[in-house]
Amino acid sequence: MGDLDGAIADYDRAIQLNPKDAAIYNNRGLAKQAKSDFNAAISDFSRAIELNPKDAVAYSNRGNTKRDKGDLDGAILDYNHSIRVNPKYAYAYYDRGLAKKQRSDLDGAIVDYTRVIELDPKFAKAFCDRGVAKRRKGDLQGP
Repeated sequence: MGDLDGAIADYDRAIQLNPKDAAIYNNRGLAKQAKSDFNAAISDFSRAIELNPKDAVAYSNRGNTKRDKGDLDGAILDYNHSIRVNPKYAYAYYDRGLAKKQRSDLDGAIVDYTRVIELDPKFAKAFCDRGVAKRRKGDLQGP
């Protein structure tokens, strides 16, 4: 419904009731990220990871926030952690591809988008972004 402040207030209360639930911190981080409160979002994602180090989504969400903040190296490190935790998590490869593309690492981005397509052949945005990266490289003939 777009009530980010209300959502954050509810997450705050939920944390008071259950401060060991990593999912609550992850969700509150998403709300803070949506408000562009990047440092607070990163703090929440980091707390979620402390509570559940095997949460690939929390690593990816923290990476997305770092990417939004302009910290591409930090974002890629988080995507790498996400992939180590869950090598079949297509979104981590996709988001890492976006960060690599932003760093002008088109070859690396293409590799990541290709992995996304292998994991999820219906991931349309991966095809699109892989095409953009190939076009930027001048590959107008490739498969």
